Amino acid sequence: MTLNYQIQENDNFINLRDLLKNHFQISDRLLIKLKHEQKLFVNNTKAFIDMPLHSGDSVSVYIDFIEDNSNIVPIKMDLEIIYEDEALLIINKLAGIPVHPSMEHYEDSLSNGVRFYFDKIGLKKKIRPVNRIDKNTSGLVIFAKNEYIQECLVKQMQTKEFLKEYIAICDGVFENTTGTINAPIARKENSIIERCVSENGDLAITHYDVIKTLNNYSIVKCILGTGRTHQIRVHMAYVGHPLLGDTLYGKASPLIERQALHAYEISFLHPITKNHLKFTAEIPDDLKRLYKN
Repeated sequence: MTLNYQIQENDNFINLRDLLKNHFQISDRLLIKLKHEQKLFVNNTKAFIDMPLHSGDSVSVYIDFIEDNSNIVPIKMDLEIIYEDEALLIINKLAGIPVHPSMEHYEDSLSNGVRFYFDKIGLKKKIRPVNRIDKNTSGLVIFAKNEYIQECLVKQMQTKEFLKEYIAICDGVFENTTGTINAPIARKENSIIERCVSENGDLAITHYDVIKTLNNYSIVKCILGTGRTHQIRVHMAYVGHPLLGDTLYGKASPLIERQALHAYEISFLHPITKNHLKFTAEIPDDLKRLYKN
């Protein structure tokens, strides 16, 4: 994959470094790697980082190179691929599968399955999930196929160009069927997992819209204004409507064996084509049953 740019007469880039940082917004860390791997070219000739640029110069940046991914064990896994191109891999994750390996899930995480798939297609790349959802949350997870794509999408999340929409099924009936929860979230004292609303926490904003109310529970669309750990789970519990089946922030439910949360839709600008993309993941059966009760 290559980033290309031709210098125009009215451009005022001081040198190649200036173009890479200000036009392509390449980080210092990646810039060092590109320099080390000799992936920078001007007019089809290897270029040094401080090379001056002139009108008509053609710049090419080869952002793909072989990486060591041996820290992830490859495990064959059925992956529901929603979309794939040379930059991205988007998967609909089942509930019960963590995104990252850990001591308890060293060989059964989604990243293990993606490593196996990368090996199968001959892609020697690190495993880079861009958005992260809990083990027992189902739905869309994006994997970037190189560091530049990951950086671009992370920047979009920070500037709100990257939108994430979830479907949650919450206990009880909401007094207001639409609203915004603006309540800072922090790690709960003496816990490495649990979060809580705290005045000392980080900014956390969740927009919600009740789609349907059934049998004393509500089907709710949530759009994240920020991306804190457990944000929807914490916010819904905070307003008195914890997710069904959420044993960490609510209680177990006979209706579902996990927290009733699904990462339903994502939309963003493709880092290379600049096209606006939107993807959805079908509501899983355990949530779909609750729609019909």
